Amino acid sequence: MKDHNHSLTAAQISDRLTFLKDAARLKDVLRSSFTREGRPESTAEHSWSLCLMVLCFADRMEGIDLLKLLRICIIHDLGEALNGDIPAIAQDAAGDKSARERADLDTIMRPLPPALRAEFLALWDEYENAATPEARLAKAFDKLETITQHNAGRNPPGFNYDFNLSYGRTYTECSDLTKAIRRIVDDATRGNINRDTGC
Repeated sequence: MKDHNHSLTAAQISDRLTFLKDAARLKDVLRSSFTREGRPESTAEHSWSLCLMVLCFADRMEGIDLLKLLRICIIHDLGEALNGDIPAIAQDAAGDKSARERADLDTIMRPLPPALRAEFLALWDEYENAATPEARLAKAFDKLETITQHNAGRNPPGFNYDFNLSYGRTYTECSDLTKAIRRIVDDATRGNINRDTGC
């Protein structure tokens, strides 16, 4: 790897570090999923877990640009850094979640140079519109990771596992791989439902 740091001024480096500092707010944005220890999961943890999940199945993604897929996964929830996450179960009632997140993403990316800002926004738009095979896979794995975390977490009493069974199915039907994973995570969901109901 060539060392190109000489081409950036101290101010340009500081601008990128400012963006990274603002993006790090995702570490404090809590989701409606719970960890194995029973604490709320952060959006940053979800994004990391999503990327790891993609890597675990990357050898079965023929014709997919893996780097592009991972970049989309890293960017996809960045707009939550300013105003937080809307739980999946409440998104239908949340108004225009997409427009708000895109506006917030645009705000936190202001310190970045225009070309990099445009590149990140294009990846986010691609994801939001499910415009490419990589974006559709990112959507599918985003849903699968969420369901997997719901199943694995130490959830509070009355946790709505039934939601898992319909959540994101449009996206997880996009490939044979994600359909096969979905069958297994749905079985885990049904196991949790049966445990909670004593069936």
